[in-house]
Amino acid sequence: MRQRVYNEMNRIANQLIQDQSEDGSWRYPFETGIASDCSMIILLRTLEINDEEFIKELVERIAGKQQGDGSWKLFHDEEKGNLTSTVEAYYSLLYSGYRNKKDPEIQAARRFILANGGAAEVHMFLKILMAVTGQCAWPHFPINIEVMLLPDSFPINLFDLSVYGRANIIPFLILANTNFRKRTPRSPNLSDLFQNNHVRFFTQDEENEARSLINWIKQGIKGLKYHGNLRELSLYRAEKYMLDRLEPDGTFCNYFSSTFLMIFALLARGYPSTHPVITRAVQGLKAMATRIDGELHCQYTTATVWNTTLINYALQESGLPYSSGTIQNANHYILSRQHLKYGDWAIHEPNLLPGGWGFADLNTFHPDIDDTTAALRSIRTLATEQVDSRQAWDRGINWLISMQNNDGGWPAFEKNVDKKVLNLLPIEGGKDLLIDPSTADLTGRTLEFFGNYSHLDFHHPMIKDGIRWLLRHQNSDGSWVGRWGVYIYGTWAAVTGMVAVGVSPNHPAIQKALTWLRKIQNPDGGWGESCKSDIKKRYVPLGESTRTHTAWALDTLISAANEVTPEIENGAAFLVDRKKKEWTTTYPKGRGMAGAFYINYHCYEYVFPLLALAHFQKLAGGQLLTSE
Repeated sequence: MRQRVYNEMNRIANQLIQDQSEDGSWRYPFETGIASDCSMIILLRTLEINDEEFIKELVERIAGKQQGDGSWKLFHDEEKGNLTSTVEAYYSLLYSGYRNKKDPEIQAARRFILANGGAAEVHMFLKILMAVTGQCAWPHFPINIEVMLLPDSFPINLFDLSVYGRANIIPFLILANTNFRKRTPRSPNLSDLFQNNHVRFFTQDEENEARSLINWIKQGIKGLKYHGNLRELSLYRAEKYMLDRLEPDGTFCNYFSSTFLMIFALLARGYPSTHPVITRAVQGLKAMATRIDGELHCQYTTATVWNTTLINYALQESGLPYSSGTIQNANHYILSRQHLKYGDWAIHEPNLLPGGWGFADLNTFHPDIDDTTAALRSIRTLATEQVDSRQAWDRGINWLISMQNNDGGWPAFEKNVDKKVLNLLPIEGGKDLLIDPSTADLTGRTLEFFGNYSHLDFHHPMIKDGIRWLLRHQNSDGSWVGRWGVYIYGTWAAVTGMVAVGVSPNHPAIQKALTWLRKIQNPDGGWGESCKSDIKKRYVPLGESTRTHTAWALDTLISAANEVTPEIENGAAFLVDRKKKEWTTTYPKGRGMAGAFYINYHCYEYVFPLLALAHFQKLAGGQLLTSE
C-alpha cells in the first residue's frame, strides 16, 4: 500500500510541476457555473461593445450546459433545474443575438421558467441585473443612499458590513436610489416571463423583521448635519469609495459582481460608456477569463494566490525540498503578492501594519486570513534562511494575530465585523454577504498554522480562546460547518487545528467528530458531500465519493491517529485507486452563497489528495518525495 501511495503522490506532484506557470504560480480555474458568463454577455451588449468572437464563445459554453428539460443547474444532484441560472441563460442567449425565441432550446427554457414561478422569483443579484437593464421596474428599496454618510460612531455604519458585502452593496445603493435603467436596440423583451408578478427584493416576513432596524437607520440619517445637498454628497461618497478601490487591472476589488455593478453605477453617475474607468474595468473582467476544456469561462475572480500557496505547501509536505526550483519559484511569486497597502481592515485595526495575502492575482489591498496562513505555511522554511523572507513572515504573523475576533475565533477578512443584527436587513443571501463572523474553517486553519509552524499550543491565551470558540460551535452530531466548504471541510479544519495546538485526540469533542466521519464514510472508502448541505443547513451525503471530500476526511482521521486504521487504509485506497465517477471531478467543493453560488476549485483535485497521502505516508512510515 505504501508503494502505491508513493506512486500516486509522485503522479500528482509531476502533474503539478508540469502545470506551474513561468512566474512560479498555478493558474488553475476558479469555476462558478454560468452566471458570470451570462452577465458578461449582458454587460457587453448593454455597453454596445461588439466583441463578437468573445460573445460567441460564451454563448457556446452556456448553451452546452443546458439540461434535457430546458433548464440549467448549479450542481449535478440539484433535484430539478435552477430557476435563476435558467433565466440568466435565457436572457443572455437572447441578448447575444445568436439565439432567438423560436429555437427549441430557448422555448424549452421558457417553459421551465414559467413552470417554476417565472422571472420574478430569481435570486436578488439577477433581479438587480434585470432592473438595471430595463427588463423590470426597480422594486422599492427602503435604505437611502445617505446611509453612506453615517459616522463610525453610529451603532451601524458602512464598515460594519463585510468587505465583499460593501463592494456589492455600495454600487447597488447608487443604482437603487437613482432607479437607473439602460436598454439598447438589441435588448430582448422578457416581460412574458414575469407572469404579472411584481419583483421584490425581500419577502413580507423579512420586511416585517427588518422594519425596526431600517427605521433606526433612517433616524440616524435624519440626524446628519450638512448644509449642502445631502443626497448628492452621498452619491459622490459612494462613487469615491469605488474609485478609491480599483485594482491594477481596473476591476473593483477583483470581483466580477462588484465590478459589473460599479460599471452601471458609474453610468448612473453620468459617466459615458467609453469613459476610461469603464473601459479598463471591462478589460479587467475580460482578462480574468480562462479556458476550461477549451471553452471560454469568465471567472468571478482569479484564485492564483490561493492555488499557489496551497500547492506549494502540499508539495513541501509531500517531501519536495524547499531548495527545488518549483518551490523556489512559487515562493518568489508568493512573496511578491504580500500586501503592503492599507485596506478597509485598518478601520478596525488602525495601528496595524499591512502584511496579509489576498486570494486573487491582482488583489492588492483586501487580504484574508485563509490566504495569509496558506502563504506563511509555504514560506516557513524560506523565512529561516533569508532576511527579506523573515520580514515578510513577521509582518504576516503580526497581521494574522491582530485579526482574531473578540469572541476568540477568526473571520475571513476583517476583525469584529460580526453584528448579527445586520442579518435582518432585507437582502437575499445576506447571511453569506453582510457580515464576516468567526467561522470553524478559518479558526481551525489558523490554529493549525500556529500549532504546526509557530509552535504555539493551548497554553497560549490566543490559542486557548480559539479552541474555546470551536468547542462552543460544534454541532450536536460532532461536525462543524465551514463557511467556504460546508460540513466535512469545517470538521477537517476544526479537528486538525485543535490537534495541532495540543488538544488530545481523546478529547470528547474530537472523538465525537471522528465518530461522525467514520459513520458517513462510503462503502468504497471515500466520502462525498452534496451542495444541498449548504441549503438545508445539515449534512447531506452526495451519494458518490469525491477525491476532495475524501482527502479532507482522511486527513482529519490521520491527524488524530497514531496508527493506520481500517478507515484510514480504505480512504487512502480510494485516492490511490482513483475510482471516482467522472462528474465528481467537476462537482463544486466550495461554497459562496447558499443556493446561489458554488465553486469548483480545479486545484483541489490535486492538492488535497496529495496532502492527505503525504500525511498517510508519515503515519505509516512510508516514503516521501525526494526531488523533482
